[in-house]
Order: sequence, then structure tokens, then C-alpha cells
Amino acid sequence: MCDYSLHAVANRPAEVADRLVSNKFPSTTTRGFASFDDPHVAVCLRPGTEIAFEDNVRVDGWVFRRNVRDRLARFRQIDVGQSHHHHDALEFSNGEIVLVTDLRPGQRAIVLQLPVSQAIERPRNPEPAAALHEVARIIP
Repeated sequence: MCDYSLHAVANRPAEVADRLVSNKFPSTTTRGFASFDDPHVAVCLRPGTEIAFEDNVRVDGWVFRRNVRDRLARFRQIDVGQSHHHHDALEFSNGEIVLVTDLRPGQRAIVLQLPVSQAIERPRNPEPAAALHEVARIIP
């Protein structure tokens, strides 16, 4: 997903092995991810997407910058009930949660894994005779 203030920016969904860079987009105060190849297009992550940073992650705070001291993270959303707050966040393997918009620009990462689709199609129930035929085929 892309945070609410990035909806006016050209964007696309993340793919496995995408090489990303944390980025500040023109005409918005929100930071997000872009691909190395096209820094003007936001790359949107779905909750559950796992990424690995090249180095320990650095965060800009209101007063001080800090180091998360971790490189592996899973994308998630927080404070979703509050419409004008940033929701896009990373939960690191050390348990720390950081808003994506607080990441220092220029940090490189790669998409390791996308989440399993939540919309799994279930096959319709076969007719009883067809179901018995299928079971007979499987169990000799």
C-alpha cells in the first residue's frame, strides 16, 4: 500500500526482487519507496511484504536521527482508524516499528517475499458422483 499522501504520486505494486530506495517524493512531505530505475514512481508494499535493507536502517526523528540496528523488516499498517495519520510502517526483526515516512532518504532495500494473497479462490463443491470418482482415482 502507499500512504494516503502518496495517492497523488504515480505508483505501482512491489514485486519480488524489486530493488528499492527510500525516497522523498516531489510535491509531498511523505517519504516512501521507489525503484532504483524510476525514483519518481512510488513502489507500494502490501502488509506482510518482507524486505531486507543493505545496511542498518536510519530514521529521522523530530530532533535526533537514530539507527534501528536492524536490516530485516516486514511491512504493516498502524493507526488505520485515524484517517489523517501515516499508516505505512516497518516492523523489524528486533521488534521495533518505524513509520516509512520517517526513514532517511537514500537507503537501499530489496523485496524478499510478498504476502500470500488473502483472496484464495476455493473450488466449487463437485457433484457427489464426481467427488466419489475423484476419490476413487486418488485411492487405488
